[in-house]
Parts: sequence; structure tokens; C-alpha cells
Amino acid sequence: MTKLSVNINKFATLRNARGGNVPDILKIAQDCERFGADGITVHPRPDERHIRYQDVLDLKPIVTTEFNIEGYPSKEFMDLVLSVKPHQCTLVPDPPDAITSNTGWDTIKYQSQLKDVISELKKAGIRVSIFLNPEVDKVAGAKSAGADRIELYTGPYAEEYTNARTQPQNLQLFNDYKNTAREATAIGLDLNAGHDLNLDNLRFFKLHIPQLKEVSIGHALVADAIYFGLENTIQLYKRQLAD
Repeated sequence: MTKLSVNINKFATLRNARGGNVPDILKIAQDCERFGADGITVHPRPDERHIRYQDVLDLKPIVTTEFNIEGYPSKEFMDLVLSVKPHQCTLVPDPPDAITSNTGWDTIKYQSQLKDVISELKKAGIRVSIFLNPEVDKVAGAKSAGADRIELYTGPYAEEYTNARTQPQNLQLFNDYKNTAREATAIGLDLNAGHDLNLDNLRFFKLHIPQLKEVSIGHALVADAIYFGLENTIQLYKRQLAD
């Protein structure tokens, strides 16, 4: 079954809005695991507007499933990741002021940078995933840079999901995802996915891209938890990922 990694950034946003330690991010991570999450994802940004660097350090000794840290490989980010040594580091090309991730790497243009960064991470024993648009021509660049996986940026898929199911003019978008996934598998890269996946669109994606190893979901899952409760919501998402 495809693994579910819960991105806990939005819980930290809620905590930071009020100050103090409610909700307790460490307890949230432990509860997510207890309720069935296969991993915990965090995306610390330079302004620490949600997950703080100290949160990442505090989470390391208590996460018992897979710990995934994602972000832009600035010096500060790399120092943090190399100190914590998570199971996986997902590299995203976000500028510092980005509200959320909104595109994948150009693995051709940034090949040299990616090679250097990935080499450092791999020496530390960290699995590396590269955030990638559904572009077949960028997959080989991820492989040659040394990545173990790609994470498909699913924002465009989520936006076009309804039309992609019912209107032929939108099928090309999803074909791009399928073709990118096939190319990755063919050259030995594993496949993750994330961004705007939810209870409406996740099952379709999983069924049509069976190579999927892991999804990282935060915003939609946290929003659903308001209505359904955290334990029930995690189980609802895991059902969407069942083989």
C-alpha cells in the first residue's frame, strides 16, 4: 500500500497564531503515528511561520515512522537536515517568500547545484527526493543528479481533477503525470507525490499511477480533521491509498 506521510505544518500555523504551545506539535506527530500515519513531513521555511527549526530538532527523537524534511537547500536548511539526519529529504525550489510550493525543479538548468546538494545528503545516509513537475524530460536530470525518488507536484492535477475525469481536452494533463511516472520507474527512481491531494482526488491518482510509493498530505488533511477528527481522517486517507 502507498504510504501516507502527514505534513504537520498547518498544525504549527495554528499554534503560532496564538503563541504558546497549543496544539503541541510533538504530541500531534505522535498522535498521527498512533492513528496510522506512515510518516511525518515538515517543511521549515526561513521565516519559521509554521514549523520552526527547533521543532524539527525536537521531532527527531520522537518520530518512530519515517521522518521527511522538505525545503529549499539553503545553507541554513542544509545545516539543519544534516544535523537531524531524517530518513528522507525532499528538495523543493521554493523562493524564501513562497506561500506554498508551486512548481518543480528544472533538473537541467540546476543540475550542478542539485548534484552538489544531493551528494552531501547521500553521504549522510539520507534518501533524497526531488520535487518535479509532470515533465518527462526532467526525469533523467533527477536521476543523474543522484536522487533516489521524485515527488510529483500534484497542484495542477488537483486543480483540473474534475475536468480531467470527464472532458477529453483535459486528459493530456494526466497523461503527463502517467508518462513521467513511467519514465521514473523505467530508470530506477521511486515515486512520491504531493500538493493539494485530498479525499476527492487521491483515489483516482493512486489507481492510475500504481507505482506510487508515498504521498505527503497536510493542508487538506488538517482541514478534514476539523470535521471528522484526526484519527478518523487519517484512516479515511489511508483507505484511499489501499491497493
